[in-house]
Amino acid sequence: MHRRVFLFASSAMIAAAAFAATPAFAQSRQETLLVLVENGPNSLDIHGVGTSFRSYVAAWNMYDRLVTFGRKALPDGTMTYDYSKIEPELAESYSVAPDGASITFKLRKDAKFHDGTPVTAKDVKWSYDRAVSVGGFPTFQMAAGSLTKPEQFVAVDDYTFRVDLPKKDKLSLPDMAVVVPAIFNSTLAKKNATEKDPWAMEWMKTNSAAGGAYKLDKWTPGQEITFNRNDDWKGGPLPKIKRVIIREVPSSGNRRALMERGDADISVDMPQKDAAEILAEKGSGKYLVVGVPIENSLKYIGMVTTQKPFDNVKVRQAVAHVVPYEQIYKSAIYGRGIPMALGPADAPKDASWPQPFPYKTDLAKAKQLLTEAGYPDGFETTISIDLGDATASEPEAVLLQEALGKIGIKATIEKIPGANFRNAMLQKNRPIHIASFGGWLNFPDYYFFWGYHGQNAVFNTMAYKDAKMDALIDASRYETDPAKYKGQVMGFIKQAMDEAPRIPLYQQILDVGMQKNIKGYTYWFHRQLDFRQIEKL
Repeated sequence: MHRRVFLFASSAMIAAAAFAATPAFAQSRQETLLVLVENGPNSLDIHGVGTSFRSYVAAWNMYDRLVTFGRKALPDGTMTYDYSKIEPELAESYSVAPDGASITFKLRKDAKFHDGTPVTAKDVKWSYDRAVSVGGFPTFQMAAGSLTKPEQFVAVDDYTFRVDLPKKDKLSLPDMAVVVPAIFNSTLAKKNATEKDPWAMEWMKTNSAAGGAYKLDKWTPGQEITFNRNDDWKGGPLPKIKRVIIREVPSSGNRRALMERGDADISVDMPQKDAAEILAEKGSGKYLVVGVPIENSLKYIGMVTTQKPFDNVKVRQAVAHVVPYEQIYKSAIYGRGIPMALGPADAPKDASWPQPFPYKTDLAKAKQLLTEAGYPDGFETTISIDLGDATASEPEAVLLQEALGKIGIKATIEKIPGANFRNAMLQKNRPIHIASFGGWLNFPDYYFFWGYHGQNAVFNTMAYKDAKMDALIDASRYETDPAKYKGQVMGFIKQAMDEAPRIPLYQQILDVGMQKNIKGYTYWFHRQLDFRQIEKL
């Protein structure tokens, strides 16, 4: 081990042990949750440019939304959110107009922001206006539910808020239950806005204007973020956990050691190797692993279709035939994923999503396609990966690099820090990249709206655009005839398979390690913890 790495690892272990030994911590251990992550938030503002998915944990727990999803039990007893059930949160009730053209919310009259300011409909309107106006990810997300213009949002009175819709949309109400439509303290935010920054984007990166179940205590980027329970929260039952500490421990070995010693309570998004080994112990080890397949989510290889040579479909198909799928499944993720290659040649057979694509490792076929595309001697390119996901993405990139070399494609690997990866993907100029995308709403048309539509959203990392694809996605979003909907979904899945701008590797499994005294863990679509359900026995 290099000396610098050794010193870092040692200091992390010592610091954690010293923390765990302090009297104050010991006294409140039962009411404090210590969570380990590989990398943490890069912003506190869910609407911010380049806000990483690791920031969702702060937005979800600090801020309320009008509505939220219910919960249900999986066959193994693990709790998960229920995307088919919408429940009030900041709203005490809601009603949908008979024609589906509007949704009216009655707000709780006892809800307050963390600074004591009452929550009113004007705050809700300001928050929704902000989400559809700032551009980028939040504005695309709101548009997924036909929420696009400030004129749609009406503060009827202090405690009544109405959303007007251009037409009935099955995604509108679920879209209000995701992370983006958080309700901000508009009075506080406006005090920190400027003429050039009317939505207080700069201030909100590192400050809170929230009223949810947990308050921000302290945030040291790159190290640790802590939250305290909001004892005045009215959006649900008061959480059992009073204090949450999320500590960044980049070394997977250190995270595992801290969990095995009992110095931490939960380890989120565990490396597949660790999860596979601990699961093999079948509960006989010191802590447990709960693994849940991530709905509507895929790890994939993307190719930027606006750049040569990946503007050529045969080049993309060649790459799809060179990927060492089985090696990746076995040696990069240790079987902790659902394979999305090696599907039947005549796929798709139905409208299920995700489903395996009809590609397998075939070097002769890959070489033939590359020659037909005009690149018989190959070319040079770059594979970009997210260092925040290095435990899986780095071996995947190395295996891909080696395989590409066998057909003459010389690839270098670019390692992008996790905090910068989304911004890098926004540039749409990384020829080959290994990334993941999970659709928050569990509908295939929602996934394709984000990942393949020509609107070119942040998660269409391939800059793919095709009029036929767009037409199928757009039609399916509002289709009410089940047979027609199935045909539209199968149509855009088939086109994705044929065009291959994105090569699915596997459906990910979210593995979370936890001590045996942890109760109430719930899997959520955003892949982060909801502190409100967790308690310690």
